[in-house]
Amino acid sequence: MTRKDLSQLYLKEGKSVADIARYFECSQHKVNYWLSKHEIRKRSISEAIYLKANPQGDPFSFQSPRSTKEAFLFGLGLGLYWGEGNKRNTNSVRLGNTDPFLVRAFLIFLRRCYGIDESRLRFGLQVFSDMNLEKEEKFWCDFLQTSPKQFYKTVNTRSGSIGTYREKSIHGVFTIYFHNKKLRDAVVAEIEKLRTLR
Repeated sequence: MTRKDLSQLYLKEGKSVADIARYFECSQHKVNYWLSKHEIRKRSISEAIYLKANPQGDPFSFQSPRSTKEAFLFGLGLGLYWGEGNKRNTNSVRLGNTDPFLVRAFLIFLRRCYGIDESRLRFGLQVFSDMNLEKEEKFWCDFLQTSPKQFYKTVNTRSGSIGTYREKSIHGVFTIYFHNKKLRDAVVAEIEKLRTLR
């Protein structure tokens, strides 16, 4: 097996060792031997799992800011995730809030700065028992220009059970989910750079 063949199949096309073994009608051991011989680094288990889950490549594409306006949006998005995002979950980008304008700003950040595949977006909504569930779901769909098919089942919470938080929540608590570890790590890495500011 030539280095060119393996580079094309393993690195560029993202085929697994098993796929390549079937292609050449040989054992996986032989494929591993030639990968090692040509000094082609094998993927880690986590890299292999990610590739299997994203066979078309990353569902996002970072766009470096090219104007003052884009730089402002990029900084704003990082700040929102730093302050409001759920960073404990290491497999997805999550941000929840009651303010529709804050949520929309973060969604615009994901769309314009990271060029996300919007079909991969999922949304969660928590409303209270004295609110009209259908009305609030429609409000968020219209306000954010999203599809109701991307919503998880809305959670209904008894009014007054979480005190003054209910008073701030006119349209419920809305959460954005984008399940992609690589994007989550990329955003967190940018935030880590901000820690060095003096």
